[in-house]
Amino acid sequence: MNDAKIAQADRLAELDTRLERTNELLQRMLAEVAKTPSTHAIFVDAGYVYAAAGLLVAGTEDRRSFDLDAEGLIEAFIDKARTIFADSRLLRVYWYDGARRRIHTPEQQSIAELPDVKVRLGNLNANNQQKGVDSLIRSDLESLARHRAISDAALVGGDEDLVSAVEAAQGYGARVHLWGIEAADGRNQAEPLLWEVDSQRTFDLEFCRPYVTRRPVTTYENEGEPPPSRDEVRFVGAQIAASWLAERGRDTMAELLPGHPYLPGPVDQDLLIEAERILSRSLRGHAVLRRALRDGFWQHLQSRF
Repeated sequence: MNDAKIAQADRLAELDTRLERTNELLQRMLAEVAKTPSTHAIFVDAGYVYAAAGLLVAGTEDRRSFDLDAEGLIEAFIDKARTIFADSRLLRVYWYDGARRRIHTPEQQSIAELPDVKVRLGNLNANNQQKGVDSLIRSDLESLARHRAISDAALVGGDEDLVSAVEAAQGYGARVHLWGIEAADGRNQAEPLLWEVDSQRTFDLEFCRPYVTRRPVTTYENEGEPPPSRDEVRFVGAQIAASWLAERGRDTMAELLPGHPYLPGPVDQDLLIEAERILSRSLRGHAVLRRALRDGFWQHLQSRF
């Protein structure tokens, strides 16, 4: 055998060795991939959940008229995901809501403290409409899909603006499953969104009922008497502000100041309930008196900072 043939044989032997090593590496990688569980995440548009579940169970979309057991509902979503994605692990639940100047309300703080839950806040405008929530959902969905952090996404929402978020995640190979709450009448999810997702699931009245409780309407003996004056109600607002300042502390109350003249929904509801208790009469339907109540509350609060 001449030198050329010997050199060619050596090259072929070296090539065979490299191919064997490459095949071994690929087999090890495939074995690791096979052992790696798929991962899912749950993305919840809280505004949609409050409106849809409140209307279905309590007959109203007004958050002030009912209580939502967010912890129980989130756990129910997690349990449902365990059943649907049986061979997958949960990354976390993303809870998207709105807040004045993105300052957590006490309710949102308690949700943020739950295990495996991340609260993401958009803004609330003067009409209590969420702003920026859809863009947060898109950003998270796209980022997690791009980095292969999730293989499946359960999206609880209904806004047509979420279509771009679905498309972005699907573009990186993730499957997006739309979860909704049964509509009391008609539909509460946009058709273009329904068309884009990989699967759909609707939760009915029986599923939602345990997590929504309508707040009782208190009646008072003196309802037939003339209503209190604006000055009386304004004084009660200042009285409540002073009491809360002593009970809840300066730091907690100072967090409300950037939102002036608006109060977070739960705080405004607590203020109304406490004022009605002190006055022994309902202020529902008295918009002028409720404004006077908030004016007195803010006037006292601002005078202390």
